[in-house]
Amino acid sequence: MAYALALRLTGNATEAEDLAEEALIKAVKGLPGFRGGADAGVWVYRIVVNCWKNQLRSPRFAFWRKLRGFYSKDGEELVVDPSDPAPGPEPQLEALARTEAFEKAMGSLEPQDRAILILRELDGRSYAEIAEIFSIPDGTVRSRLSRAREKMRALLRGLLEEQ
Repeated sequence: MAYALALRLTGNATEAEDLAEEALIKAVKGLPGFRGGADAGVWVYRIVVNCWKNQLRSPRFAFWRKLRGFYSKDGEELVVDPSDPAPGPEPQLEALARTEAFEKAMGSLEPQDRAILILRELDGRSYAEIAEIFSIPDGTVRSRLSRAREKMRALLRGLLEEQ
């Protein structure tokens, strides 16, 4: 659960592993202070999100994030085999372009908006759970989510029209 959220927040398996490990270590160390009033899953989510926010502020993280942008996800170029009976590369390239546009749009959202959008749309968390994770009222979650969705629509529209 922690790794899945970390992967969605960072977009990189290695960074997600580090983030999830850091968050789980903090959770284990903080276990004596856990009051049990909240759902343990929400408590762990809060720790993962807070660790992620701390990483975003780190200069080391910013350097590696820029460096990672120069390489594809698997570090290799797309190779097309003309003898392959599968459909041509066009559908794959279109899907790749949509995925890259989505990732770029997500990356340009404010970190808190991105996290709220991920928790609600990708993880299916309730408004109440998200409010508890961020220690904000339900109404604030709803307004930030609405704003994040609108920003995503506009960003995706612009990015996909460029292609």
